[in-house]
Amino acid sequence: MNIGQMFLVGFDGCGLDRNHWLTAALEQGLPGGVILFDRNVDGSVQNFSSPAQLKELTAQLQELSPELLLVAVDQEGGKVCRLKARDGFPTSFTAEELGRKYPEQSTTLAAEAMATTLAEYGINLNLAPVADLNLNLSSPIIARYGRSFSSEAGQVAAHCLAFIKAHHQHGIACCLKHFPGHGSASGDTHLGFVDITNDWQEQELEPYKIVIKAGFADAVMTAHVIHCGLDAKRQPASLSPAVVTELLRERLGFDGVIITDDLQMKAISNRCGFREAVQQAVLAGADLLIVGNNLVRSPNALTEGIAAVQELLKRGLIDENRLKASLARIAALKQKIKGERTW
Repeated sequence: MNIGQMFLVGFDGCGLDRNHWLTAALEQGLPGGVILFDRNVDGSVQNFSSPAQLKELTAQLQELSPELLLVAVDQEGGKVCRLKARDGFPTSFTAEELGRKYPEQSTTLAAEAMATTLAEYGINLNLAPVADLNLNLSSPIIARYGRSFSSEAGQVAAHCLAFIKAHHQHGIACCLKHFPGHGSASGDTHLGFVDITNDWQEQELEPYKIVIKAGFADAVMTAHVIHCGLDAKRQPASLSPAVVTELLRERLGFDGVIITDDLQMKAISNRCGFREAVQQAVLAGADLLIVGNNLVRSPNALTEGIAAVQELLKRGLIDENRLKASLARIAALKQKIKGERTW
């Protein structure tokens, strides 16, 4: 059982040499995937700064991996894009622009152009679209960057479906985010604790319900927000069995891949250590854990994460079949990307 497949890791470097920690890990088939960033938080280049160099990097990553590697980016459109016009990639619309000015058919066209670009440069998992409702116009992380299609759940769902279907035409999986809803929040989980108990609305679940019922939800990303009404233990959603398993998996009937937001974000790291965060996320029901190595640098995070999950098994805190179920979901997603299974 390859527990390393449960991790989506970030790394420094525009290419890998024999001494890079990720080279050996990839050759052993340890990470299920990688997440790429154009820039570090200080503005320096992290993984790529030109189309040609990105294509070379993704080819190298796949060549090193014995099986298909998930290669993920956040390519929402507009202000939240890793493939930016300044580096020679096509421009794109924000979700807000598409939702406010155009019908979902325009989102289809915009997403087709985006997916064409992603496929050309070796990206097979887009950590988008945003399914959050634009409820808090002062939101520092959603409304501020035009990341939501609308404040209306039906409109958000329609645009999300158009976005996903266009990506599927190019063999690219998508990930709805940020469950159970970040659009009403007043804070930014990159920076610390965010409690949505008094702001969150039940309607924020509707886009997820609609897309899941339609059968187009490849993956769902959980947020690090806290809601006391959804989890009386005040666990961040990503670490909460009540939110991840009881609400998303059981109540909403989602059987795809559940992905955590970056476990190195301060909403998590200010609360507990990395090892504990990994264990709590897995116990909550997550399948794929993001360790971005963008906000902080930890070349040992992958091995530490694997050891943390192995400890759960050794102590009898998790059933082996539960982990096998996560690995099966990840494998099924990869089969869809390879064209071996239908979307």
